[in-house]
Parts: sequence; C-alpha cells; structure tokens
Amino acid sequence: MKVFVTGATGFVGKALIDSLLADQHNVIAAVRKLTKQLPTSVTQVVIGDLSEFAEADDNEFETKLATFLSVSDVLVHLAGRAHITSDDPINDQSLFDAVNASATFKLAKLASKYNVKRFLFLSSIGVNGNQTSQTPFTEQDTPNPQEPYAVSKWRSEQLITNHQFSNQMEWVIIRPPLVYGPDAPGNFASLLKWTKRGVPLPFGAVHNKRSMIALDNLADFITLCLDAPAAGNQTFVIADDESVSMSELLKKVAAAQGMSAKLIPVPVGLMKNTAKLLGKSALAIRLFADLQVDNRKARHLLGWKPVTTMDQQLKKMAKLDKNKRFNRK
Repeated sequence: MKVFVTGATGFVGKALIDSLLADQHNVIAAVRKLTKQLPTSVTQVVIGDLSEFAEADDNEFETKLATFLSVSDVLVHLAGRAHITSDDPINDQSLFDAVNASATFKLAKLASKYNVKRFLFLSSIGVNGNQTSQTPFTEQDTPNPQEPYAVSKWRSEQLITNHQFSNQMEWVIIRPPLVYGPDAPGNFASLLKWTKRGVPLPFGAVHNKRSMIALDNLADFITLCLDAPAAGNQTFVIADDESVSMSELLKKVAAAQGMSAKLIPVPVGLMKNTAKLLGKSALAIRLFADLQVDNRKARHLLGWKPVTTMDQQLKKMAKLDKNKRFNRK
C-alpha cells in the first residue's frame, strides 16, 4: 500500500513511518524541505509550510501534490499548528484555524480528487474537553473544546465529516490524549528533564487520573486504521489501558531511569490558586485535573490492543536517552 504522510518529520510522524516501513508499506512524505531525518526508502515531496497552503491558490498546491496523490492509497494527515506565542485570543484562533481546519480541508478535497481511498486525520482529545469528572471520554460525548487548538481541530473534523467527497473517500478521525515516547516535546519533556536531574517537584499530593498514549501504541493504531474495513468513516478516542496520577507518572519516569522520584506533598488547592494568580489556569488543569479516555470502541470494533505498556515505553525512552548521551561522549 502507498501511504502519503504529512508531518513526517515530527514526533509522531517519524514513529509512524518506522511502523509503516516495518509493515512493508511504501511511504511518500510531505516535508517543508528535503531532509536526512527520514529513511532513504521514503519518497519526499516538498510542500513548504501548511500555513502557506491555507493561503495559497489551490492550483499551486495541486501542482505540487497531484503526481504523488494520484498513486497514494491512503493519506495520513499529522501536520498541524500546535503552539502560538501570542496574547491575542482572536488572532490565535484564526491562525490555528488557517492551518488545522482550512488547510486540512483543502488537503482532504485534493486527496479525494486524485482518488485517495482513505483520509486519516490526527485530531485531539481536547475536542471532547480538557477534563473529565465522573466518566471517561468516549466518542459519543458532545464535543466541548476549551482552547483555540482544540477548537480548530473540532472545526476541521466537522468540515471533513460533513462533506460528501466526490470519490466516496472514507475518513478516519483519531483523538489521542498526551502522547509520550522518545524525544517527546512540550510539558512531558519538561517533567522528564527535571525528574532526571533529581529536582524535588511539588506533586506528591496530586492523585488525579489521566489517560495518555505511548508513541508506539499510537503509531500501531494509525497503521491498523489504514485499511481496517470497520474503521472507515469512524471517530476514535484512543489511549493506553491504564490511567495514572501526576505523582504516579513521575515515580514511573524516575524508576525507568533507575532513580527515585523526589516529590513534595504540596496541597493541590494551593498550587491551583497560585497558578490562577499567575494566569496559568490552563496549565493547572493539565497538571491536576482528571482526563480519562475510554478506548473500548477501538478494542471492540477493530480488535486493537496496546502493543506496549507505560512502563515498557518509559524504559525504552530511558535506554535510548542513555545511548544518546553515551554517543555524545
């Protein structure tokens, strides 16, 4: 099968390409510029930045992509805008929408025009909301995105699922929570860094429950959705089987590194109030609130099960990190 992948050099993209090649798929990668980060067996097509796609004339991008889309069976769309450093919420939303909604929809229509059979879109569990209370998130929940990034992902989902594609192209929507694995970006990378340094962290009293997904599990699930008949025109929330608290996560991260986590039991209410005073309420929700995901639809409909546990993925991360540090010496 020929698989066209956007976001191929990103955190999820590189892991997915390894999974696709291991399954003997032919991979075409859309890249901003030619790169040595990808295996030589991967065909690269330079498309520039997706923000340019959102603003450009449709014919311009069609010229770049037509040859490659016409021979592709599936398009996996991972690329998107995840962060914006601005204090203007209205402008932020328009910037997120341009890439995550408008550009995504243009790409989906172009894929349909050239008879791609299936369009896989990596969305976000943020479409469901940013915290759970009594029950885990499922696919049946009414969408409740709280932040501009999640809103843009929801708008993209609506554009895709409400459109009648000319060639009856199927779509698959995947909403993962936080993804962790080797070279994980963002907040997880920060927590990993401070834990490895043995810095005491104030999360000893945090006993929330949060679902995450190992990078290997997400790559495996995306690969399964390429051609699983039952996945067509379906939305999936996906996560590891286990949920962990912040304190449990840090203990697991430290144990994988052969260390003991240094956790101070600072009252959660005090940290929440401090975060609010500092204008960091969104960060407090990510650190202290529950966010659980029910993955039973993927299990029952597709027969999927995680290929790794959290402990196994964290040990893999620690081993790769150790090898990198050894090679730098």
